Amino acid sequence: MSTASPAEPTADASVHDDVLDVVDYVYRQESRRVLATLIRVLGDFDAAEEAMHDAFRAALDQWPRDGVPRNPRAWLVSAGRFKAIDRMRREARFEALSDESSAQLAVPAEAASWDDEPLGDDRLRLIFTCCHPALAPDAQIALTLREVCGLTTEEIARAFLTGAPTLAQRIVRAKAKIRDARIPYQIPTPAELPERLDAVLRVIYLVFNEGYSPSSGAAVTRESLSGEAIRLARLLVELLPEPDAQGLLALMLLHESRRAARSTESGELIVLEDQDRALWNRELINEGLSLVSSAMRASEIGVYTVQAAISAVHAEAPHMDATNWPRIVTLYDALMAAQPSPVVALNRAVAVSMRDGPAAGLALIDALMVRGALATYHLAHASRGELNLRLGRVDEARTAFQEALRYAPLDPERRHLARRLDECRKPQAQSD
Repeated sequence: MSTASPAEPTADASVHDDVLDVVDYVYRQESRRVLATLIRVLGDFDAAEEAMHDAFRAALDQWPRDGVPRNPRAWLVSAGRFKAIDRMRREARFEALSDESSAQLAVPAEAASWDDEPLGDDRLRLIFTCCHPALAPDAQIALTLREVCGLTTEEIARAFLTGAPTLAQRIVRAKAKIRDARIPYQIPTPAELPERLDAVLRVIYLVFNEGYSPSSGAAVTRESLSGEAIRLARLLVELLPEPDAQGLLALMLLHESRRAARSTESGELIVLEDQDRALWNRELINEGLSLVSSAMRASEIGVYTVQAAISAVHAEAPHMDATNWPRIVTLYDALMAAQPSPVVALNRAVAVSMRDGPAAGLALIDALMVRGALATYHLAHASRGELNLRLGRVDEARTAFQEALRYAPLDPERRHLARRLDECRKPQAQSD
């Protein structure tokens, strides 16, 4: 009598594996939504996270036997709520949990037919809670990446070059602050929305910037971090299609479209004027341009939208010489009026140098440097170096590049500046 090989999977084993794949897929796609709803239901971040993991463990046990439920999210929320009640009852201090207390944990009866809107509201509540202004800025970032994006503590710590224990304590303190200060888990009222939305957008942009232009390290970019920021911005636009949110998403997409052209295969920096624009991602550019167009139709145009409009001008230029620099200067004028800063002024000065010549831009940068606000900003010194070089002032350019090299935080930037410094030395060596 022939028998099946022990290594050959049975039909039951195959079905079991298929269901496990479904559980894994649901976890990746829906766990943050489930968590957001459980936080509302349970009123506590840690209890909700435990309940969510308990619910997925129950799914691993029950779905292969009973089948995948018609509405996996609703099943997981309901299971998580019951698991939380069971956990509370098992703990000594909750032995006498009353029916009234249990009712406070109850999910609405219509849970089995929840549509995307209430779940969307819960995700929006979670975003605004994590970015509440009562929390320190670094805590807002850490909590948002942990709870909304689902990154592990170790992943966030690596991204921001922080020790995992330090990062974990930051998250613990943020959760304690939310609990102790009774920060409401709710979407702001229309009157509160502009101020609160600004905090959310700022957190998302800070996360993106740390991925797109890291503050330190050996790489030009950290793709995973900027990718999380874009994913978070997409979610925000989906749930709350405000013009400022559209503008921020557009800005990030237009920046992200240039990623492949920003460095060589070996990780060396490629500046904008030397980038191969054929490598720019046209799909991201087209999406960004559409969002800019929509956001620019608002009665009040936000600062992210203005910055996105500047990036759009670059994206639409087939090559550097075709860039509409007068338009960019005009947009920087608007940005300076709305949000003046030394860095914005520096970027405007560079645009002026492209429109009116290097001497005009250099005069503006020198005036900024005299005020001292950019004394340790490597890009200010690098810009002075480039403009002096265009004017044939090799000695001044060399000095500026040396200062830029002194303050540059990234290894690829330092290597790029060292190459520019070498190029300044060549003309003098030939003349000696």
